[in-house]
Order: sequence, then structure tokens, then C-alpha cells
Amino acid sequence: MTWIRKHKLYSRPQKPFDKTRIEEENVIITSYGLKNKKEIWKAEAAVARIRRRAKKLITANLEEQQELFKKLKRIGLKAETIPDVLALDKKDWLDRKLQSIVFKKKLATTPKEARQLIVHKKISVEGHIVNQPSYLVETKQEGKIELAVKKKKKAAPREAVEASEKTEDNQE
Repeated sequence: MTWIRKHKLYSRPQKPFDKTRIEEENVIITSYGLKNKKEIWKAEAAVARIRRRAKKLITANLEEQQELFKKLKRIGLKAETIPDVLALDKKDWLDRKLQSIVFKKKLATTPKEARQLIVHKKISVEGHIVNQPSYLVETKQEGKIELAVKKKKKAAPREAVEASEKTEDNQE
């Protein structure tokens, strides 16, 4: 059996100690409540992939371009033309993460609290519990995000438990 190595979905900055980049990233981390800078780099890489695809589609026919625009619209990114796609930013991508949307819907008071609610399995999307803050929410799912209601197990009535024990004893 051959193993397929999973490659990183991001790349680190070329200048590790660029003061302006570091300050910009710190502002983004606090405003979006991110765990670390790797999340920013992943968002940059995702937007770069979309841009690369759009550049290849410049010469393609209109149907292929419309397919890309539909996909981006489904994700929630506003792009009607190729220049709109090329103008996308990492902040547009970060706005579509579950953590950001939970905060915007006022289910949490801070982005960090939104992240904690998600990680602790307190948020459901379309009735399914999601525990990944980086989950990309599609526009049709956006209205179906809510606090998850845990169903408590009902304790069996004491008489029923005792009756089942008696029947087990009688069978032996």
C-alpha cells in the first residue's frame, strides 16, 4: 500500500521579522479571535488558490467562469467578475469561517468566546454539531447556525429497573 503524503496548505512568510506584517497579523488575530498566525497563512493560501484559478479562467469561455462565480457565491464571497475574484482578500475568507459568523450572529460576545463555544461542541449547523472554528459556512447554512441543545438521558423509573432485575433473577 502506498502512502500519500499530505502537504501543507499554506506557506510561511519569506521575511520572518517584517515589522509591518507582524503588526497587521496581530490586529487580524485579535479582531477575528484566531488561535495563531498559521490560520492567517492558510486563509492567504486559500485566497491565492482561488486567484490562480481565476487567472487561468480569464481566457476560458463564459460557462467555466460562471461555474467559479457560482462556487464563490455559494461560499459567500462576493465575486461577479474576474477582477472581483482577483480583489478578494484574506479577510473575506476569514469572514466566512464559522467562528466569525457565530460572533456576528451575536451567539457569543467575543470572537474568542465564539471559538470556545465551537470547540466545546455548543454550536450546530443544520442540526449537526460542528467543532471546527475554521469550518467554511455556505450562505444557505448561515441561517441554520444555532446553539446546540444537548438531550439529557432520561433516567429509567426505579420500578422498571427493579422489575427487569427480578425477571433476570427468575430466568436464572
